[in-house]
Amino acid sequence: MNAKEPRVALVSLFALTAFAANSILARLALGSSAIDPAAFSAIRLASGAIMLSGLTLFRDRNSAVLASGGTWISALMLFTYAACFSFAYQSLTTGTGALILFGSVQATMIIAGLFAGDRPNRREWAGLILAMCGLVYLVSPGLEAPEPVGAVLMMMAGIAWGWYSLRGRGIGDPLRVTTGNFIRTLPFALLLCVFAFGLSSVSSNGALLAVGSGSVASGIGYVVWYTALRGLTAARASIIQLAVPLIAALGGVLFLSEEISARLIFSAVFILGGIALALFSRTR
Repeated sequence: MNAKEPRVALVSLFALTAFAANSILARLALGSSAIDPAAFSAIRLASGAIMLSGLTLFRDRNSAVLASGGTWISALMLFTYAACFSFAYQSLTTGTGALILFGSVQATMIIAGLFAGDRPNRREWAGLILAMCGLVYLVSPGLEAPEPVGAVLMMMAGIAWGWYSLRGRGIGDPLRVTTGNFIRTLPFALLLCVFAFGLSSVSSNGALLAVGSGSVASGIGYVVWYTALRGLTAARASIIQLAVPLIAALGGVLFLSEEISARLIFSAVFILGGIALALFSRTR
């Protein structure tokens, strides 16, 4: 075993847990109406911007670098993800939301690859079709189906995050670029709060949960994930993200007393199994 592998595994586990924690913290705050979605999004993005700015300044010792990274288009994608994510978790359970988000992100990136000229083999096509069938089954009408508006919003969040990730491939300095993108989301977040004025409801507990989501689960989580990526191949990085919806679902059971439905289990098998089939095929 390579001496670096245990460290990479631990760093990766922390990052994946942080990603799942975003779903858990959002559901804790929004499911109990401790804060409204607009305020949660704004506080989350502002907290992330502050945390990342602090990390960037600590590393570079130069305040001028804060405005040098990121783009407005990427910031808009990041804001769209955060806002749709927050509004969706008003009605979705933790595990269901994470599974829809994850499935939509991966499907977006795979489909974008097809349009970019990728030529999938038969196993990749089979995996993609299997995953899409699982996602369709999860959101199809029925007694255990998730709330339709919440499901659509989470799909939109996944598509936005997928495009944000695609735009971030090959960036020179991930910390600086991510910091710049978070800072650029703040005008959009402020505009959202203006439109939601009068509907705002913020408790101290809800604000603390939003700060935790933005500063730790998002800000530190993203930095740790970029550190982990240095020791992972692209395929491995994609594959291990299969654990995020499962960690989130477990957190929903432990911290929110949520039940895992049969529909969620079957959908998870189809979605995660299909994506794993496609990714393992590409690895081979």
